[in-house]
Amino acid sequence: MSASDQQFDLIIRNVRIAEDGDFVDIAVRGDRIAAIEPRIRCDAVSDVDGEGSFAFGGFVDTHIHLDKACILDRCAICEGTLSEAVQEVAKAKVGFEEADVYSRAARIVERAISHGTTRMRTFVEIDPRAGFRSFEAIKRVRGDYAFAIDIEICAFAQDGLTNDPQTYDMLDAALADGADLVGGCPYTDPSPGRHVDMIFALASKHNVAVDFHLDFSLDPDRTDLPKVIDATLRHGWQGRVSIGHVTNLSAMPQAQLLAIADDLAKAGIALSVLPATDLFLMGRGHDRLVPRGVAPAHLLAGRGVATSIATNNILNPFTPYGDASLIRMANLYANVAQLSRDDEMALVFDMVSGMAAGQLDGSTRLQAGDEATIVLLDSAGPNAAVREIARVIAGWKKGRKSFDNGRPMLHKPI
Repeated sequence: MSASDQQFDLIIRNVRIAEDGDFVDIAVRGDRIAAIEPRIRCDAVSDVDGEGSFAFGGFVDTHIHLDKACILDRCAICEGTLSEAVQEVAKAKVGFEEADVYSRAARIVERAISHGTTRMRTFVEIDPRAGFRSFEAIKRVRGDYAFAIDIEICAFAQDGLTNDPQTYDMLDAALADGADLVGGCPYTDPSPGRHVDMIFALASKHNVAVDFHLDFSLDPDRTDLPKVIDATLRHGWQGRVSIGHVTNLSAMPQAQLLAIADDLAKAGIALSVLPATDLFLMGRGHDRLVPRGVAPAHLLAGRGVATSIATNNILNPFTPYGDASLIRMANLYANVAQLSRDDEMALVFDMVSGMAAGQLDGSTRLQAGDEATIVLLDSAGPNAAVREIARVIAGWKKGRKSFDNGRPMLHKPI
C-alpha cells in the first residue's frame, strides 16, 4: 500500500531533507514518521505547507548550565577570568532558591525550544552550598517541558571533591534520585587525579555516563586529559565519556593535537566545544593578538572523535550574553575556525544536530519508523543554515506541534 492510500495525523509538505534536495512530504501517524515521499496524495488531520524549508530532527545542546543562567544582576565581572567567574557563581548559588532556579531555567529552555533545540544535557551543581535546590528545580523543568524537549541532568561537582567530601555523598544521592549522569571538574580540585577517580567510582556504582569540564587554560603542559583517558579505558567506559572546553588544545602544535585526537578516538571520548564562553574567558593576559582559545573540534572530528558545539553558560560571569540559539553558535564556531567549504559547513551543522545527538545516545534522523520530532529551518539545507544563521520556523515533538515562530511578513507600501 502506498502512502497516498493511507490516513495520517500530520503531513508536512514541500520540504527538503538534504542540501538543495528534491521536495518531499513527511507523513506522521501517532508519534512516528510513517512515510517520506514526494507528493503524498491523501488527507491528514493536520496538513502543513513547509514552503521549501529544510526539515531535520532538531538541534542538540550537549553542554549547558540552566541552574546558573541569567544571574548577571547578582554577580560582578571585573577581570573577566575563569577564576573570577567560578568565585562569583559560588557566592551567588548560596542564595539560589528552587523557585528562582526554576524561573530562570524555564526562561532559557523556552528560548532553546523556540530556536529549534529538541534535546539538551544540563549540568546542575550539587554541593553543600547549592544543596539540592537547583536539582529539584531542574527536575521540574525537565518534566514540565518534556512535551517539546528531552533534558538530561548531569549531577555536577563544580567546586571540587577531595576538598569537599560531602559533595560526593550528595552526588551519590542525586544519581539515585533522577540525575542521568555525573560530571566533574578536575581543575578546581587540589587533587585532580583523585577527583577523576571519584567521579568514575560514582559512574560505575550507578552505571551512568560521565562528563568532565577539563583543561580550561591555554597551557598545553597543564592537563588532566591523560588521567581521564586512562580511567576511561580502565573502567571500560568507552563511548560513555564526554569532555568540555579543553581550551589548551587550541595552543598545541597540530602534530601534538592530532596525536591526542587519536587517543580520544581510541578511548571513545567525545568533545564539546563552547565557543562563546571560551572566547570570553581565554587570553585575558594578552594585549594584542589575543588567542581565540577554542578547541579545533573540526580537526578532531577528522580523526574520528565525536564532537559537538554547545551553549555552556548564558548571562552570567562565564558568558555575559547568549540566547540558547545553536545555529548562531554553529555560525560563531565556523567564523572562529575560519571554515568556508561546503563539507566544513555540513560538519559544523552535524556538530549541533546528528553528531551531537549521538553524544547523548540519541538521533536526529528523519526516516520512516523514526520518532516524529521535526524542526523546520528557513534554509535550503544545513550548509546554508550555518552560513546564514537560518531562522527557525516551527517544530513538532513526537508528532505534536511544540512551537511556531511564524514567518516574517513585509508590509510594502501600495
